[in-house]
Amino acid sequence: MENTPLFWAAFTAFVLAMLLLDLLVFNRKAHVVQMREALGWSAFWIVLSLCFNYLVLRTMGRQPALEFLTGYLIEKSLSVDNLFVFLLIFTYFRVPQEYQHKILFWGIIGALVLRAVFILVGAALLAKFHFLLYLLGAFLVYTGVKMAASAGEPEIDPDANPVVKFLSRHLPITSKLEGGKFFVRKEKLLFATPLFVVLVMVETTDVVFAADSIPAILAVSRNTFIVFTSNVFALLGLRALYFALAGLMQLFHYLHYGLALILVFIGGKLLVSEFVHVPMSISLGVVGVLLLGSVVLSLLRPLPKKEE
Repeated sequence: MENTPLFWAAFTAFVLAMLLLDLLVFNRKAHVVQMREALGWSAFWIVLSLCFNYLVLRTMGRQPALEFLTGYLIEKSLSVDNLFVFLLIFTYFRVPQEYQHKILFWGIIGALVLRAVFILVGAALLAKFHFLLYLLGAFLVYTGVKMAASAGEPEIDPDANPVVKFLSRHLPITSKLEGGKFFVRKEKLLFATPLFVVLVMVETTDVVFAADSIPAILAVSRNTFIVFTSNVFALLGLRALYFALAGLMQLFHYLHYGLALILVFIGGKLLVSEFVHVPMSISLGVVGVLLLGSVVLSLLRPLPKKEE
């Protein structure tokens, strides 16, 4: 395996093939994704990611393989935290469960394109301007502290979203859903549906999420291929993970503290990189321990039930 344009094209073709298989074969009809189906797909994407990680190990070496696995764990864990926001958006707009998969599918396609741009631009800037590493480290520490201080409460106000406001002012939108369609034609005029507004909301919030996750992974590896592929595999399993965890998200109430500590650790590692070298195996171990610890603590100390 080599980091060449040909291999980039082959990997992109593989991702597109998997997405088309998902859309045109396995999820051709809108339906409510049940827990068993969601868990099966989650397991499939995790196993596929680990198989690719093994391929990286065999062809590129131990260091890139550790970087891939660390980046994958960081993106996957940050994605779990982001699922809270997706759940709030769907609840706010009262999106039926059978249409949520479609929104997440197209949302992830948009996220893949945007993140590819972020990764390529970010890696190019870091390669040219070394001092940006310290700014990146400081940003990650600040983000981690801010995440911990927020107590894990996601802030979401669709009415205040500037993109949603723009759509409402400049685009005719139907007052109700039109099946699973994003656009409908009425009296020779093209109308957007509320489903399209939800898709835009998901896309714009993902841009905010990428501002945290992309710098964190670039802090782990400067290899654009490793950064991009670890991001892609984490995102490909995001839809299945959402449906698998939709009813269990409130259980992981300490997860955001674990994620905050991970960001602070990665940022601090960058800030002292000129003086202290932290092996990638240790970084992977710290990320794994913090994630596992926050999940175990959440299960051992559940939130008290609210009185009705």
